[in-house]
Amino acid sequence: MATLAALLVAAATVLTATTARAAVGCQVTYTVPNQWSGGFSANVVIKNLGDPLTGWTLGWSFAAGQQITSGWKATFTQNGGQVSAADAGWNASLGTNATTDLGFNATWNNSANPAPAAFTLNGVTCTGGTTPGEPTPTPTPTVTPPQGQLCNAFDSVTMGKYWVNNNLWGQDSGTGTQCVWAGSTSGSTISWGTSWNWSGQSNQVKSYASSVLGWHWGWKLSNTGLPTQVSANRNVSTTWNYNVSTTGTMNVAYDLWLHTISNPTWENNPTDEVMIWTYRTGGAGPVGTRQATVTLGGTNWDLYRGNIGWEVYSFVRTGNTSSVNLNLRDFLNHLVSRGWLASSKYLTSVQAGTEVFIGQGRLDTTAYSVNVS
Repeated sequence: MATLAALLVAAATVLTATTARAAVGCQVTYTVPNQWSGGFSANVVIKNLGDPLTGWTLGWSFAAGQQITSGWKATFTQNGGQVSAADAGWNASLGTNATTDLGFNATWNNSANPAPAAFTLNGVTCTGGTTPGEPTPTPTPTVTPPQGQLCNAFDSVTMGKYWVNNNLWGQDSGTGTQCVWAGSTSGSTISWGTSWNWSGQSNQVKSYASSVLGWHWGWKLSNTGLPTQVSANRNVSTTWNYNVSTTGTMNVAYDLWLHTISNPTWENNPTDEVMIWTYRTGGAGPVGTRQATVTLGGTNWDLYRGNIGWEVYSFVRTGNTSSVNLNLRDFLNHLVSRGWLASSKYLTSVQAGTEVFIGQGRLDTTAYSVNVS
């Protein structure tokens, strides 16, 4: 899957309350998914660790002359290096342990672009909990994979028309382990799981353990319903129910591959990759820059566009979910309507799994299916 060029900084927040004030506390993750000569884009994720908020302002200071030129999901003001980002109204309410995100484009001096050293939430310095000087520790999930787990890189298990791939394509950027295991198969619905524990470069993907339908540098199984030409406008209906337990940085996402030919072999790289992120944590962000927010499948998605030798389009759900019911055709047709994707291309692969950057965790897929009709 696509890699992320990101700069991660975790700052935490939190607070002391005077007698009549609510406790404030937060965790802030700052990422730079894209940087170019004279400019960059940044994403900021806020997690409220304190009492529920009905309005918030995040503050920080740039140390190298960075200047914000545009932003989204907040109202930005800047005076010299001092920046404040106030809620946009519709996202003013932030419950305990709830998260929200915002982003911006800015200029830099092409010499240094350091992340902010600290953040404040409603004027209170970020420290990581709701007791000054005593950061709230993040609980480590208990990872106890079942019997039959496969833990070598690129181990796989066939489940009907799918195969589960322990795809550790980025393992050289860190140290750790990841395992996959098969659950049940009932018609076109399967269950499966994966667990991991990775350290190393926090801005590099280590793995994409996933269920594969169709092509993955070659064809492993038949009767998948793929390839299908985008212009045929066939339904690609999917359901995905899962549970996540994790610390660190990761996402849960579909990964769709497209080719100009209907029967690519291992020699034929894709021309387009379409990712659909349904869950993310730890400040994970996609490759490229944000282009728009769109509504598909009854919910909102931030749409990113980038290139890693082929075009990468990422639809990032604006709020996490663990239950998915989508027609993937809608996402392809949206890209066609923008003139970004040729309808003559072929959808050759639908994959679903988790990209892990760093940390420990487990993903249990309780029910997953894809049907092309």
